[in-house]
Parts: sequence; structure tokens; C-alpha cells
Amino acid sequence: MAALPQVVIVGGGFAGLYLAKGLKGAPVQVTLVDRRNHHLFQPMLYQVATAALNPSDIASPIRSILRRQRNVEVVLGDVERIDVAARCARLTDGTSVSYDYCAVAPGARHSYFGRGEWEALAPGLKSLEDALEVRRRIFLAFEHAERETDVQRRQQLLTFVVVGGGPTGVEVAGALAEIRRFALARDFRHIDPREATVVLLEAGPRILAAYPPELSHRAKTDLRRLGVEVRENTLVTMIHPNAVEAAGWRIPTNTVVWAAGNQASPLLATLGVPLDRQGRVIVEHDCSVPGHPEVLVLGDAAAFNDDKIGGLVPAVCPAAIQMGQYAARAIRASVAGQTRRPFHYWNKGELAVIGRGDAVANLPGLRFGGFFAWLIWIVLHITYLIGFRNRVLVLIQWAWSYVTYARGARLITGDIGPGSR
Repeated sequence: MAALPQVVIVGGGFAGLYLAKGLKGAPVQVTLVDRRNHHLFQPMLYQVATAALNPSDIASPIRSILRRQRNVEVVLGDVERIDVAARCARLTDGTSVSYDYCAVAPGARHSYFGRGEWEALAPGLKSLEDALEVRRRIFLAFEHAERETDVQRRQQLLTFVVVGGGPTGVEVAGALAEIRRFALARDFRHIDPREATVVLLEAGPRILAAYPPELSHRAKTDLRRLGVEVRENTLVTMIHPNAVEAAGWRIPTNTVVWAAGNQASPLLATLGVPLDRQGRVIVEHDCSVPGHPEVLVLGDAAAFNDDKIGGLVPAVCPAAIQMGQYAARAIRASVAGQTRRPFHYWNKGELAVIGRGDAVANLPGLRFGGFFAWLIWIVLHITYLIGFRNRVLVLIQWAWSYVTYARGARLITGDIGPGSR
């Protein structure tokens, strides 16, 4: 095995995992390094944050996924630098892993546009820890409101603000509205959860800006039908512990969810190559780093300009999967002494859930919304989930939730506030 070409994969997300799976049986030795021991299905993190699913439903141990691949080794570690000169990935514990080929796919974090102090007040949704923290804050707000006697303070507790009108923001806002309207409607004695306020703030002229205008309009109409206050052209200028300021408007609230903007991993800066404004590597036609064809950058970390779609490949799950699969073919070709073909993204469309039985779909040649779009969303997300167990459990929980309007993962973990023990 030591004589085989060494492939190091940084990151066990969609791109890294599908690359590792694509190298099954290839004449290479693969080392996959990730700071977490699990692969996470990020598109459904909001469902953990809003108590529709449990964390284990959308995550699977990486070792378990790859256990049948004899040429893959999994390392739990945090890569702090890619040393392209020495051809090795250096970890924070002082160790290093040498490579002949390296694929960098560390994912991304939310961008707070230079206001990093807002992260503690408005967590985003990029990890299980993020989702559990958001869930804790949401359900604690209802619990504290139940015991609050001051009317203004109670309304502040029952006001939820979502910043960012992309797919994640729209899905979170819709889920919050349904929690208020259905799941908690009869659970409290001193408050009516249906009186809670959900506000969605978007700095741009419309929500779901990447979708056609008619679908953006439909999504806004459907959200308002659920009782969500949708505010477009509303830039957040300040977040306080008890309020949000946006476009001259002050919203008293204790619960803010951030779904606006992304920034790439700082690991990419160690490659010493040009980056775009989000910190992503501007890659070549084969996803490689300029001047280093042995180093590929994939997924959210790559700024890939695809002529066939007339712009950058979007930072979405299907694109990361396709990049991972392509990288496996590219490495196989290089090992065999063959020329790599360019990567091209196949845009299969976009889907965003508005609420129970409602979604919008922007598919090749088709633009529609409603129940059928929601069914397509379910089928695709079940398909992309890793592991038969997770697919079955998620499908059962979705069916139960649809029939009963219930959300069974409403657990509050961690600190419950002042005076908690």
C-alpha cells in the first residue's frame, strides 16, 4: 500500500465523501481527514433546529459509511494548513499527512460581513451544534414567555427574526410559523403560541433571489399566508441581545437566526493562490489550484466559472456531489497517465420548502409550486440522505408530522437561562 499514490481528502462533506466513494477499487491509498466523525446532511439542518428531526437522523459516522472500502483510512483531526511545497496537510496536533493528490473540501461558514460579534447573538445553521443551539433558543423563548407577566417583555420573547431570504431563511421562517400555529398551539396555559411573530428580513429586493421572480413572489405570498412578516429591501444594521435594527426599524426580540451570506474556510488562504471575495479558491477547468494540478478544491470552497451555465457553480449539495464524483474520475485519469476532462455542472434545478405540503420548484423547463413541488423535495432529500436507516426514519417522522401536525424532537438541552440548575 505504501507504494500506491497517496490521496488526502480534507473534509467529509458531500464533495469529500463522494470523492472517497468514487475511488473505491482505484490503485490509490486514500486518507480522509475531518474535524467531525460524521457526515452531515446540511440541507436538513433547519429541520433539527425546528424539532422536526433528531440530529442522528441527518448524520452518519464517516467510518461506518466507508468501512467496506479497503483503500480508505479515516482520520479525526483538524487541518490547519496545506503545505503545497512539501505536499502534505498539516494538522493542529502537530502531525502531517503526505499526499500525491490532495482534495480540499472544508465547507463554509456564515459570513457576518465584518460583524463577527453578531454570531453569538444570531447563530447560523452549518453544524449540528448550530442547529441544537437554535432549537434551544426557540423553545426556551416559549417557556420563558409562559412565565412572563409583563406584556411587552412577553411579546419580545415571542418575536422570532430570521435574517436572510435565501432557501435556508425561507425554510426556517416557514417552519417557525408552523410551530407557532400547529405544534405548540395547545401546549401552554398562560400564552397562546399562535400570537408569536415571525419576521423574515431580506436585504435585497426579493427573497429567493436566485429563483425566477414569479417563484419568489409565490414564496412570499405563501409565507405571508402562514403569518410570516416578510420584509424585503431591509438591511440589518445592528443586532443587540434584545433587539434587531434594520432599515431604521427596531424589532424587540430575543431570538435571531442568521441565514445571510457565506464565507469560505480560512484553510484556503494557506494555499497561496487567488481567492474571490468570499474567500473561495478560483479554480481551473479541472477544479485544480493554479500551478498545482495535484491539488483540487471542491464544493463550497471552489469558485468555478462554468461556461455552460454562464457563471459560477452554485454552492449547493448537487454541485458538491458532482464535483466529488468528477474529482474521483480526474484522479483516476491522472494515475493512469491520461488527460483530465474539464468539469461541467449539470444543473438539476432548485427546490425550497415554504411549509407543510408547500414548496417552490425551479427545474429545467419547469417552474411551479405547491404540493407536487413539496413531494419532489421529499423524494430528492430522501434520496440524497446517507444510510438506509436514516432514510426510513426521516420518512416515517415526516409522515407522522404531516398527519398529526406534531414535532417530536422538541427537547431543550444545555443552559435554560438565569437561575437554571
